[in-house]
Amino acid sequence: MHVIATAGHVDHGKSTLVRALTGMEPDRWAEERRRGMTLDLGFAWTRLGSGERIAFVDVPGHERFVTNMLAGVGPCPAAMLVVAADQGWQAQSAEHLAALDALGVRHGLAVVTRADLADPEPALRQVHGHLRKTGLAGIDSVVVSGRTRQGLDELETALARLAATLPEPDTEDAVRLWIDRVFTVTGAGTVVTGTLTRGTLRVGDELEANGNRVRIRALQTLGEKTERVSATARVAVNLRGADRAGLSRGMALVTPQAWLPAQVIDVRLNPAMDTRGERAILHLGSAAVPVRIRLLGADTARLTLDRPLPLRTGDRGLLRDPGRREIVAGLLVLDVRPAVLRRRGAAATRAAALDEVTLPDAAALLRWHGLLTGGELRAMGCPPAGTPVAGDWYADPGHWASLTRRLADHVAQRPPLDPGITVDAAAQLLDLPDRRLAEALVAPPLVVEGGRILPAGRSLPPAIAKAVAQLTADLAEHPFNAPTAERLNELGLTGKALSAALHAGAVLSIAKNVVLLPDALDKAADTLAELPSPFTVSDARVALATSRRVALPVLECLDARGITQRVDNDQRAFRPSD
Repeated sequence: MHVIATAGHVDHGKSTLVRALTGMEPDRWAEERRRGMTLDLGFAWTRLGSGERIAFVDVPGHERFVTNMLAGVGPCPAAMLVVAADQGWQAQSAEHLAALDALGVRHGLAVVTRADLADPEPALRQVHGHLRKTGLAGIDSVVVSGRTRQGLDELETALARLAATLPEPDTEDAVRLWIDRVFTVTGAGTVVTGTLTRGTLRVGDELEANGNRVRIRALQTLGEKTERVSATARVAVNLRGADRAGLSRGMALVTPQAWLPAQVIDVRLNPAMDTRGERAILHLGSAAVPVRIRLLGADTARLTLDRPLPLRTGDRGLLRDPGRREIVAGLLVLDVRPAVLRRRGAAATRAAALDEVTLPDAAALLRWHGLLTGGELRAMGCPPAGTPVAGDWYADPGHWASLTRRLADHVAQRPPLDPGITVDAAAQLLDLPDRRLAEALVAPPLVVEGGRILPAGRSLPPAIAKAVAQLTADLAEHPFNAPTAERLNELGLTGKALSAALHAGAVLSIAKNVVLLPDALDKAADTLAELPSPFTVSDARVALATSRRVALPVLECLDARGITQRVDNDQRAFRPSD
C-alpha cells in the first residue's frame, strides 16, 4: 500500500477528486458535507489498474484548520497538490506547498482540477512556477475534472508512476505510529488510527502510548481485519489497556525501549532564523507542540518542547507561528539528547560541532556524547558500528583515549605506598555510568589487582620488602602461625605499608590482624584434605598447628572459595569435585 496526502487551498476540489478516484466519501462528518469543505482529516482508498493500492489522507484547506492539515501530511511520504483551474494559485496553496517543502516531502503529484470550468493552462503555469523553488520541482502534473471525469485515467497512470518511485519502508524497524484519530467502538474499546511508515504491527504486540504499556487487540487496514500490517499503510488499531481519555492526536504508539522521549533537541533550520527566545509550534508527525527556540548558530537551534516526543536523528518537522499564521522554518532533527550548555561560549562551540555534519551518524553522536550504549544509538536513529568497548557501551575513540590518559595520570600521581584506586572510585572520578567502563580502561602500565587499579609490577619499597622477608622467615616452619598485632607492628607491616604489601600480592590478609603468606590457603586446603570428613574447627586447628584465631578465618575463606562447606554449626566437609 502507498499513502498519499492531499494538499491545496480550501474548496479547490481535493475531496471531490478523492471521491472520483475511490468512490468513497472522505468527509466523515455531517458538518463537513453540509458546508462542502473538509474540516478534519478524511480517509479513502482504491486499487489502481496497475494493482497498486493507494490510500488518501484528505486534509482541510482552510487556514483555520492548518493544524489538522499538518497532522495529516506529517507522516505521509507523498502528497497530491491540488489547484483549481478556475481560481488558480491561492494563499493556502502557498502555505501547503511551504509545509510540504519544510517537512521534506520530495515525492508528489500536481493536479489542476475543474478543467471543465476554466482553461487549466494559466493555473498549470502558476503551479510549475511555484514548484521550481522547492524540493518538489519536476514532479508530474495532470489536468482533470472530478465532475466530468476528464483526465482521471491519466491521473491513475501518474499515481502508479508516483507509487513506483516511493522508497521501500523498513518493515523490520521499530514502530512509531503517529495517532491522528482516537475513538471508542462499542464492545471493542479504544481505537486509534494513523499512517504506519515503518515497522510491522501484529495482533498481540505490546506497545507504549504516552508512557503506558498497551496491547494490540485487533487491527484493520482499508476496512479489512488483519492479523498483521507492515509499513506503509493506513491502519486502525484496537488497543487493550488504553483509556480513550489518555490518548489524543499527536501522541504515538511506539515499540517499547526503542525510542527516547525527547524534550530538548538540537535541529538545523531552513531557512535560518534571526530571533532569540522565540516561541512557536513544532509540527512533527501528527504532533503540534509549543516550543521555545534558542538559536545556536546561523542555521542551528536548540528547541525545548512543552512535552516530550519520541524522536530520532533525521526526523523532519516545521515551526509555525500561530500568531502570524505562517511557517517560520523547516527543521531537521540532529540530536535528541544534547548536553546542557553551561559555560560561556558553549552555544557557539555546539553550533560549530553541529555544522560539521549534514546528517549525524553513530560516529558523530559518539563524538558529541563520548559514550553511548548500542541501544541508545539505535533509539537515537543511528545503529552502532564497530565493537563495543565494554558490555554494550560504545565510545568515541578520542574520548576513550582521553579517559585512558586521565586514569593513568591519576594512578601515577598517587604516593608510592598508596594501595591504588578502586574500580568504583575510578568510575566516579571519570564520571563513567558503568564500572565495566573503568575496568576496560585499565591497560599497560596499569593492572587490576584485588579490585584496585595500580601500576603493573610495582616493586615494594626496600623497608617493606625487608619486613615481608622477615615475615616469610617467621612462617617458614609454621605457615599458619600468624603474627600477632604486636609482631606486625615490630615488622612495620601496618597501615599503608601493609596495604602496599597486600596489593603487591606479597602477603595475604584473611581477617583483622591475621596476615599470612600468599599461598597459605592452598596449603591449608592440602592439609585439611587429609582429615576424615566431616571435621570440626578444633580438628582443623590441630592439623594446621595454629590457634582458633587463625583456623576459623582460614575455614571461612575456604568456604567462600567453594572448597569446603558447612555440615552443621561446627563441622565442615570438602565439596565434591565436579
